[in-house]
Amino acid sequence: MDANTIMALGLGVSPPWKLVEQRLDTTVQPHVLHLEVAVDRGTMFACPQCGRACKAHDFAEFTWRHLNFFQHHCHITAKVPRTDCPEHGVLRIGVPWAREGSQFTLLFEQVALVLVREMPVLAAARIIEVTDNRLWRIVHHYVRKAVERLDLSKLAAVGLDETAAKRGHTYVTVFIDLDRKDKPVVFVTPGRGKDTVTRFKAFMMDHGGQPGRVVEVVCDMSPAFIAAIGETFPNAAVTVDWFHVVQLFTKALDEVRRAEARNNKLPKALRWAILKKADGKMTEAQAEALAELEASDLLTAIAWRLKEKLRWVRKADTVQAARWRITNFLRHAREVIGDNTILDPVRKALGTVEHHRQRILERWTSTHSNARLEGFNGLFQAARARARGYRNTTTFATMIYLIAAPLGDLFKSI
Repeated sequence: MDANTIMALGLGVSPPWKLVEQRLDTTVQPHVLHLEVAVDRGTMFACPQCGRACKAHDFAEFTWRHLNFFQHHCHITAKVPRTDCPEHGVLRIGVPWAREGSQFTLLFEQVALVLVREMPVLAAARIIEVTDNRLWRIVHHYVRKAVERLDLSKLAAVGLDETAAKRGHTYVTVFIDLDRKDKPVVFVTPGRGKDTVTRFKAFMMDHGGQPGRVVEVVCDMSPAFIAAIGETFPNAAVTVDWFHVVQLFTKALDEVRRAEARNNKLPKALRWAILKKADGKMTEAQAEALAELEASDLLTAIAWRLKEKLRWVRKADTVQAARWRITNFLRHAREVIGDNTILDPVRKALGTVEHHRQRILERWTSTHSNARLEGFNGLFQAARARARGYRNTTTFATMIYLIAAPLGDLFKSI
């Protein structure tokens, strides 16, 4: 086996193609190794449509970027024929070392995808010395094709939540299969609200799913989400995840703290202390601030005690016990806050819990939770931070799929 044959095998070049010329251009920086691939004159080619052996109609020259040869860039050049098929006419054939329409070899794209999974696209682009736009086109292609292959025919329990795509009010909504143990993301769409659920229904049906088969949807207390779920998934019970109940009162507590701080001196380090569990890990300053708050008659202390009392509600063992505890919690909270306007955020939170009481109680009969999705949101935001943001929601959605969707072998997308 000669050197040309060995190198051709390494390039992914197979008969009737063969390596016929090698040339290192040292007049440019970095140096470029040019490899020319060709076929023998008179070779017959398979029609791209039917596989019938056909003569070449004409040839056009194409060049592909390959993996570096040591420190040198490497380009493969070949004259690719169009076949003249009696049935399907004149068609350009594919080559074994690159996918149709790409200016990179398959091996180059494979390495690019491995790098993108481990680091920001811009950093990967610098390593392989291409622009990030060209690298994004590679990633978008393989992820889009892999998403098209998703099978949602067994989807029965769905979790959904929005996550920030950019600073300001730019979001994407992420849908997950709650029964899937690994890589649960099945759909990502720009925006948040009713339209996102409608788009998910259409996507689900295109991938073998049946809206009538969905028996549970776990989400937050967004009226738009809940209304859309009722219209889209008629057989599904809506479960409000407990995380969002705690989040609701945590936000109300912080609003009370900020309002009271305008007129009263609050303990130092209180801002972050009240966001943590009373028995959780905190700094010495935070622990002292919390102890001072507990001993005070501040309105922030009232709001904090009510937030902590949610733990008592969550520890109920049965639906009946939970219903009783929520009822008593709401009554006690309303008695405590009275009609003080500074505590209006807490009053509003109590009204929200009252309105969604039955959906919250589903938590005690459901085996599903959005906790995994909240955890993944942290990964998504960490990726966004490492990349210093993404240009648009499409690139962010692509990265979410790459991190947490069951895409399988991306190179089946060729």
